[in-house]
Amino acid sequence: MGIFYGGGSVGDLYRVLDANFNRAREGLRVVEEVARFVLDDAGMTIRIRDMRHRLGILQEGFPGRGAVLVQARDVEGDVAAPAPPAAGEEKTNLIQLVMANFKRVQEATRVLEEYARLLPLTAPFKEIRYAAYLVEKEMVSRLVQLDASEAPSCKPGARKVDYSLYVITGDKFSRGRPVVEVARAAIEGGATVLQLREKDFTARQLIDAGHQLRRLTREKGVTFIVNDRVDVALAVGADGVHLGQDDLPIGMARRILGPGKIIGISTHSVEQALEAQRQGADYIGVGPVYETRTKDDVQAPVGVDLVRQVASVVSIPKVAIGGIKAHNVEEVIAAGADGVAVITAVVAAEDVSGAARELRSRIDNARRYLP
Repeated sequence: MGIFYGGGSVGDLYRVLDANFNRAREGLRVVEEVARFVLDDAGMTIRIRDMRHRLGILQEGFPGRGAVLVQARDVEGDVAAPAPPAAGEEKTNLIQLVMANFKRVQEATRVLEEYARLLPLTAPFKEIRYAAYLVEKEMVSRLVQLDASEAPSCKPGARKVDYSLYVITGDKFSRGRPVVEVARAAIEGGATVLQLREKDFTARQLIDAGHQLRRLTREKGVTFIVNDRVDVALAVGADGVHLGQDDLPIGMARRILGPGKIIGISTHSVEQALEAQRQGADYIGVGPVYETRTKDDVQAPVGVDLVRQVASVVSIPKVAIGGIKAHNVEEVIAAGADGVAVITAVVAAEDVSGAARELRSRIDNARRYLP
């Protein structure tokens, strides 16, 4: 290999360039997902994607469409890999996550700008760096406006969500009323979480309904969850996903969804509840507490005693589900549930808002007597 100024080899230079191309593009991908799924800003998403693609084109401009950079990579011989996290590096909310990744982009493009002069290589690294400064300012300002101090935490289970009245959609129980109409009425009655669960919908129907519910829940300040379908949750920008015991593992769902998204899982025993907490679930469903016919593959009722047992050993939020109605909801809250999930008790009611309002009133009343 040739020698560049200062005595280092071209191979060493390629290692520096490869590491910083990758660091910059990785950081851009992280903030691109925030622009796309959190802010729903197509223009900002395109601007970030353009920066990432420009760096990709520059990488491919090296011999072998960038193969020389990959060949120069030496992960095992890198004295700084894997580096321990720096003090204070942990990101605890979305703003800090965004700022940390923009910093990676800015530092990496500055390194690329300086080292490219040794080739010599004319490339718009400075332009990309300044574009990143501008987008960072815009994105952080937008997140602050969205009250991002309450934005999703990067720590599983740490996001503050009111699970009091968790309403699940059920088109076949809704008396022919559109899903969004029923959801709006439920929210007006006091629903704090809304889950899209429609087993008979096609993927296209789920995405169409998901986009409408996302707009509604964002407007009303209500948490929005998608049942089972991680792909749909990503596509519509939902706050998170609810999984069953036979669905995607929690760790894999977390890697796909990224930091800050809510992951809940159904549990039917103390052992499953503890395992869900260990794997990093943000909340658990506990049930079915009472007999229910809203699911075809329903488990046998576990009773309110299981809610009490789980509440005594699990610290993450616990949402009781299954056969819960106005006449028994206070018993469930008294047993230690942080909220209740319902389908027919609300969506099948003639007066959806009224049914939700009564449940919410009884939940709030039960909490007044908790120790």
